Amino acid sequence: MIRSFIEVGSESHFPIQNLPYGVFRPRSGGAPRIGVAIGDYILDLALLDDAGHFNMTGAAGTGVFNQPSLNAFMALGKKVWQEVRAQIQRLLSEDEPTLRDNASLRNAALLEQQDAEMFLPAQIGDYTDFYASKEHATNVGIMFRGKENALMPNWTHLPVGYHGRASSVVLSGTDVRRPQGQMKPPNAEAPLFGPCRQLDFELELGWFIGPGNKLGQQIPVENAEEHIFGLVLVNDWSARDIQAWEYQPLGPFLGKNFATSISPWVIPLEALEPFRAAGPKQDPEPLPYLQTAGERAFDIHLEVYLQGEEMNKRHCIATSNFRYLYWSMAQQIAHHTVGGCNLRPGDLLASGTISGPEKETRGSLLELTWRGTEPISLNDGEQRVWLEDGDELTITGWCQGDGYRIGFGEVTGRVLPALG
Repeated sequence: MIRSFIEVGSESHFPIQNLPYGVFRPRSGGAPRIGVAIGDYILDLALLDDAGHFNMTGAAGTGVFNQPSLNAFMALGKKVWQEVRAQIQRLLSEDEPTLRDNASLRNAALLEQQDAEMFLPAQIGDYTDFYASKEHATNVGIMFRGKENALMPNWTHLPVGYHGRASSVVLSGTDVRRPQGQMKPPNAEAPLFGPCRQLDFELELGWFIGPGNKLGQQIPVENAEEHIFGLVLVNDWSARDIQAWEYQPLGPFLGKNFATSISPWVIPLEALEPFRAAGPKQDPEPLPYLQTAGERAFDIHLEVYLQGEEMNKRHCIATSNFRYLYWSMAQQIAHHTVGGCNLRPGDLLASGTISGPEKETRGSLLELTWRGTEPISLNDGEQRVWLEDGDELTITGWCQGDGYRIGFGEVTGRVLPALG
């Protein structure tokens, strides 16, 4: 197993097998730039690039690491990503002296993560959220339409999705203000306006697009993964009562557009290759443009934690896995572009709520409390039906290797009271 000269614990999310990309700035000052997480440190790629350590890669002379976003690097494509990743692994490996034995270069290029400020990893032009978990779609369908009509007729034929609001995608650690809007309680004769009463989280993963496609062209499903730069954790906050009143006939609007939180580190798709898995059997067989071969799912363990203002520690309220998704990332990209929609570098696509077959694997309070009828118990005797002001919600996840983890870090957000 490849090892780094930097000591990295077996439960660290960022061993040399991972090497996720992010945008950082030292707290002491300087411009935002591109770095890679290794253990508790950040490796400054802009500094290494200036020193000529990427001259043998396709990124040479592009200045892509001295940027406040990953967009330019994402646009270079899979071959360059592989070359750069291989060079970073070489520089960090335990038997390579370039960094290990050069104290001045090493001290300049490595910064402790606690001494850095993180930024959104990309300038997100467009954001699309899917509805790719069959268990989630079935649970929600049963609640609102009954068992006989749980899944809409189109659901097993295409990846259902909607275009979200890129401007309100925020970095982990950003507080989330409780939204206001119209709601119509079941027994009310008319809608009312006020703060959301049914605030929820959604456990999701998202992926950033690399080169993308031209307007009018499609990305074939067999080539779709070549356009995935890397993955992040996503919490797509949801105002269930606002959404329930507004969504017909055009779908989510105010119930979704107030905030979507993502983690700062983008995990390269290449780092996830050892953790491929077979996804659920698809029945009926999809139309030809959605048919895939091989393993297109990934075994990514996911956990959700909630901590209220009066709680001494956070409480795990759900565990799930990315492999439960019915529709793969490749299928979602193929469907997104089949009509000619152009994806661009830095676009964010997300999975929708990831739920599994057991109650504890449900990826939202809507499901965990069965639309508020089954409160969940937390530490210190507290219960929850929906998120309360002051609650902090944290999602984490990793792939478990033999003696190492490919981790995603965390995405965290705290609920603030509504304004006014």
